[in-house]
Amino acid sequence: MPLQRGDVQGYDSNRMIVAFTMLNQGKAVPCAISTAAMDDLEDKRNVLPDQRLDQFERLREVIEERASRKFFDEQMQADRPVVLRSNDFPRKPLSA
Repeated sequence: MPLQRGDVQGYDSNRMIVAFTMLNQGKAVPCAISTAAMDDLEDKRNVLPDQRLDQFERLREVIEERASRKFFDEQMQADRPVVLRSNDFPRKPLSA
């Protein structure tokens, strides 16, 4: 069963991540996505800090699906947050 939606914890400008949680059988799993990964997903640059949570909400479904997959792929390593980076999202091939 995939992880369930949790809460958005907020944008951390020092770490350049948006922190959020997912739920595994009711237990919170800490997660984060780098701002670089979100920028790559949207093919955008120069997103302002006060726009990061809106960007996360636009991409939330894709982000949460990938966080769930990564959690189970890494066999639920206890006490480790799921951190998503650009390389966690496959690139679409460039069209010729």
